[in-house]
Amino acid sequence: MLYLKSNQKPMIKKILAALLLFPTFAYAQINTDRVMMIARNALYFEDYVLSIQYFNQVINAKPYLYEPYFFRGLAKINLDDYQGAEADCDAAIDRNPFVVGAYQIRGLARIKQNKYDGAIEDYKKALHFDPENITLWHNLTLCHIQKEDYKAAEDDLGKLLAVAPKYTRAYLMRGEVALKQQDTLRALNDFNTAIEMDKYDPDAWASRAIVRLQQGKYAEAESDLNHATHLNAKNAGNYINRALARFHQNNLRGAMSDYDLALDIDPNNFIGHYNRGLLRAQVGDDNRAIEDFDFVLQIEPDNMMATFNRGLLRAQTGDYRGAIKDYTKVIDVYPNFLAGYYQRAEARRKIGDRKGAEMDEFKVMKAQLDKQNGVSNADKSVADNKNGNNKDENKTRKKSDKDMNNYRKIVIADNSEVEQKYKSDIRGRVQDRNVNIKMEPMYALTYYEKMSDVKRAVHYYKYIDDLNRAGVLPKRLYITNMESPLTEEQVKFHFALIDTHTSAIVENPKDARTRFSRALDFYLVQDFASSIEDLTQAILLDDSFFPAYFMRSLVRCKQLEYQKAEEANAASATPATLPGISAPQKSEVSALDYDIVKSDLDHVITLAPDFVYAYYNRANVLAMLKDYRAAIADYDKAIELNKEFAEAYFNRGLTHIFLGNNKNGIADLSKAGELGIVSAYNILKRFTEVPE
Repeated sequence: MLYLKSNQKPMIKKILAALLLFPTFAYAQINTDRVMMIARNALYFEDYVLSIQYFNQVINAKPYLYEPYFFRGLAKINLDDYQGAEADCDAAIDRNPFVVGAYQIRGLARIKQNKYDGAIEDYKKALHFDPENITLWHNLTLCHIQKEDYKAAEDDLGKLLAVAPKYTRAYLMRGEVALKQQDTLRALNDFNTAIEMDKYDPDAWASRAIVRLQQGKYAEAESDLNHATHLNAKNAGNYINRALARFHQNNLRGAMSDYDLALDIDPNNFIGHYNRGLLRAQVGDDNRAIEDFDFVLQIEPDNMMATFNRGLLRAQTGDYRGAIKDYTKVIDVYPNFLAGYYQRAEARRKIGDRKGAEMDEFKVMKAQLDKQNGVSNADKSVADNKNGNNKDENKTRKKSDKDMNNYRKIVIADNSEVEQKYKSDIRGRVQDRNVNIKMEPMYALTYYEKMSDVKRAVHYYKYIDDLNRAGVLPKRLYITNMESPLTEEQVKFHFALIDTHTSAIVENPKDARTRFSRALDFYLVQDFASSIEDLTQAILLDDSFFPAYFMRSLVRCKQLEYQKAEEANAASATPATLPGISAPQKSEVSALDYDIVKSDLDHVITLAPDFVYAYYNRANVLAMLKDYRAAIADYDKAIELNKEFAEAYFNRGLTHIFLGNNKNGIADLSKAGELGIVSAYNILKRFTEVPE
């Protein structure tokens, strides 16, 4: 089987977001209701550690409720605590055996622990309540594939396609099942169908390329992989496979270029380093080939083929003692590997070890005479030269192949490694496999910022810097749209600060800065209502303090985001998915609610007309209201104030595309990518056809 490792981060990170939005349940005590609301709010915004703290409080107060166990399990699975998630789902199911989400999450937790039988039971139970749930059918299918129960997997896929005939992933999975049963024609048919249905799915092109590689149609495989890499430039496996296609067409430089790209994405990739080392040796780049084999041997010190190849290269570069050391290590493991003795004899002669060389040469001569006389050696099997009939097969070997005579062959992945592809495809929720096109988020004033993989600009504004220098806040305030969830220690710190600030407010109720400080603490622990209340009090005490307006607009916007998502979920809920639960009576989010947010940003701009982040945030609000032309005007102003404002270019580009101005949109997205927003390039591919 060929190398097809997925580099996609597991989708568990954003698992089952819709499940967070179950209608809020009624509780006897208002305090429990409030804590549960804040907990789910923290969970929705991916602040998992904090949400667990709140769910613990609800469980301690009312241990008979299933909801806090259910949601705590969801938080734990996002923190990779699969055992804990399974235990919490057990508790939730004990208290209410009719909730689909609990079986779904427990199934995912069991998959992560390789408990496929248990996961299958969970998905079947969930499908009993919700027989048209695409995610459940998808994951059930992959469980059966993991267990090599291909008949059951095909049955699952038949039912899945009956429910969702346009679901591309089902055709890809069915094609994979066919491949596992050596039915390349049926697999090819399914992959063709997937491409016809969604030509922007890189996995569809990559899957068909695998079949074409197996068929020896290397030019066609390369063409398919060109499409796959164009649509997803971050999948190392696609470059590894294209390198193989190019190698079989004798395009060694092209193959090495692909290994370079694969290793840029996945620097620890064994196959990339091993094969690049072989190709570098073939083109005479010996020193860098040695570097590749050094890396392979750091990962697998007992890899004898890499050791022998490094020995050959060391001899080639004049390091005969290093070469002898490598040859000896191989011979100790494979005492009948004649090429090892031959090469060691050569190296020993180079350093003047005539006696050692003659001993090795005698070993080779004796083995040749034994062969002529028909004497067999029981230990010789691993070093036998196996001549296959297919010349292309003679160019490659499986990674697990221990036949030392294959030391010069390009490595392809074992089937066991290809299996890892399936685990990465397990679904937490159904979402587009292509780039999820969404705008860059709004800016906030906060103490914590996520580190970016790509160096981005440091956001500075003199007034905020002066505020930091004045020491009125407990920590340095950052301007960022990459907020970081709190650690357990940070949660405790801000709960303690709330108490400290409360005491200070009692002593001096007229201090707007202290109110603002406590508002930030409430915001960070996801108590939005209390945060807004403090920000309002800060504004009443000092209506010229623009950070309070700025943060109040942001907190209100997040409240509305959560409320809208909750309404959307309530509208789509059915008795099958939410048995016995009715939505609370709430007023729907309207444009008027966003007008209040916009009004606060208007105040910020009046008080600080050069505060670029207010224009940016207001543009985002206008875009939410679908007032795209007004949004573009604000993005224009933001870019006028800061020519390097990557997020403004990105969002303006998307807004232009929403209006049909693709040319302007593509130019802005290109600039955003240049300034460090990598996802801009992925979106650009969606609006640029691949040349045939």
